[in-house]
Amino acid sequence: MSSNTIDLARRLAELGQKEDAQQAYLMVLQEVSEKQPELEMEAASFIFFSEGDYQIAYTTFVSLYNRGFYQAELMDLMTQAFYLPNVAEQMKRYKQNCERLGRYPYLFRKDFLAFDDLPIMFFPFNDEGYIPYYKAENRFGNYVNFNDPVIDRYFFKDLENPILAKDVYSQYQLEYLTDNVRKSEWVGRENHIYLHYTDWPVFCAHLQCLSIYSLLRDSKQVFLFGDEISQYPIDFKERFGIDYSKYPVKPVGIREVNRLIWHTQLAAHNGGDFFNEIFYGHPNLLSFESILFSSILSQIKDYREQLKKKRCKTRIDIQLSQLRHPTDKDFLVALFLEAAPVSDQTCRIAPALFFQPHFHNVLCEMRIDDKTGKTLLYSEQFDEISKSTIFKQFKYIKTFTPMRRITTSYAATIRFMKNSDFQSDDAVTPDVIAERLLNRSFMIDQYNRLYRDSVLVRFEDGKLNPKATFSALAEFLDIPYTESMTYCSSKDGVNPESLKGNVRGFDAATVYRTYDEFANDDERAFLEYFMRDAYEHYGYDFQYYKGESVDEQWVREKISNFACINAIIEKSWRDHLILEKKAEKQSEDIVERAKQVTTSYNENRLRIAQLLMRGLRFVNKQGQPLHMMTPLRLDPALLEQPLYH
Repeated sequence: MSSNTIDLARRLAELGQKEDAQQAYLMVLQEVSEKQPELEMEAASFIFFSEGDYQIAYTTFVSLYNRGFYQAELMDLMTQAFYLPNVAEQMKRYKQNCERLGRYPYLFRKDFLAFDDLPIMFFPFNDEGYIPYYKAENRFGNYVNFNDPVIDRYFFKDLENPILAKDVYSQYQLEYLTDNVRKSEWVGRENHIYLHYTDWPVFCAHLQCLSIYSLLRDSKQVFLFGDEISQYPIDFKERFGIDYSKYPVKPVGIREVNRLIWHTQLAAHNGGDFFNEIFYGHPNLLSFESILFSSILSQIKDYREQLKKKRCKTRIDIQLSQLRHPTDKDFLVALFLEAAPVSDQTCRIAPALFFQPHFHNVLCEMRIDDKTGKTLLYSEQFDEISKSTIFKQFKYIKTFTPMRRITTSYAATIRFMKNSDFQSDDAVTPDVIAERLLNRSFMIDQYNRLYRDSVLVRFEDGKLNPKATFSALAEFLDIPYTESMTYCSSKDGVNPESLKGNVRGFDAATVYRTYDEFANDDERAFLEYFMRDAYEHYGYDFQYYKGESVDEQWVREKISNFACINAIIEKSWRDHLILEKKAEKQSEDIVERAKQVTTSYNENRLRIAQLLMRGLRFVNKQGQPLHMMTPLRLDPALLEQPLYH
């Protein structure tokens, strides 16, 4: 590290220029090596005591402590600053848990540790999480947020037996199990949640932070410790005199469904129908085929009006009418229950709602801050989803996004526009290539609630390696991998034709089809270059871009050769203008006006390319960087063919 940096920081501190000194000491922390702990301590201490970014100081203190520096001083500082102001709340929660668990019939040991004897201290780091301190090891652990809305365990892999889960120390996951596993009395068989913990003192320590007492009302949980695992599963009739088989099965209720699987639409013709056909008929899902989001909103509105008029025709209608203040989510679940009734009411878990709200297209725009280079990605369609009460009212959300090779998806979109009824309503072909350049919806805010627990899955993998792909996707979604996922189906039967001319089932023709009559090599090379981060991150090789250096001349040459897309656009505009003018044939004026459209489009494509060549930094509304969505990882042992590239 340059001595100038630390000297500058000290001088600014002497002059009382607090904010500038904080920034200078931050630079010290960024530049300093681990061989200079005294400078780390000085910088972090100044930032902390001058009320700068305490999390930066906190992180440095933890690092220094774990490396053996200033341990006495740091433990005293961190205890006074972070632990003691919050310990009373932890003691209260620990007492509540011990008292409630002490009376709980399905926890078979009651020797709770004294609070001071707990092996872990939890130092609050922010409003959401803690830094644990392990007393016996004299070290701090990694940050933990017990309410992080992520399910990273395969709880519901096998539903033949009651759910058994090991060492679950996540409040969110414990609530997830409680909310989604149905009561034994409702399914007419033993169906408790067996929570196995391998270490009693560690379990007790977590009672400082977890609110287990709040989950015990329905006595769904059985707690087993260490060797008590041998009791799984318990014969409740023999041990407790409870014969669940005598209870009548209760149909799944509207408010039992609180788990949403959001099948997102990355772009048009991206393979969404194929994925819908895989999940159709899954015994643990409520699913529609693809449906326009605007249509579902209209149906909810109509359903509300029908309910106000007391027009209750079915059991679901009656159940909905009996709810206090039914929400949009309640109406959505009711619609799905009516359309796709639960096939097995004795199932151990409540079904998840599988939802693909469809849009005619997904359009994005870039809003650039010229001073910082930060670029906000905005999509009206995503904004509509994120503001929707439907999504906000689901407690548990899993998101997956299919992706298809971008050039193939692009060309398939042009094919659809040219060959279908797209033009019949006097529409004109939009600039699809510019739309694709702007569409970077594979980049996400990883802390956005809708994408916090998300994955991207490639269409080609589903076609070529269906077992590996859909067993991995089932694990991610926490649903059993069932026989229904080994074939495509819809209300029209097995291997339906989603659109006229589309291939059926696992036919891989659409993986290798290039649609050369709808896109030329220059258009596709252009797309590959400017979407190269997606190609590289998601494992697609370049087929048209040859790795040559790219400058503005290369861009202009490619754009000048966009003959395929421009011809289609010009024809749609000529047809539109003929209808508008009620002309019987093309005039020179109509031809010229159509060419002016593509000239304008070419200029816009150049502007977008110039912006992308600047190396834009894509951020969320708070200015935090966006990240590439995590790709689904396949088990190599299940691959039937080599991975597609």
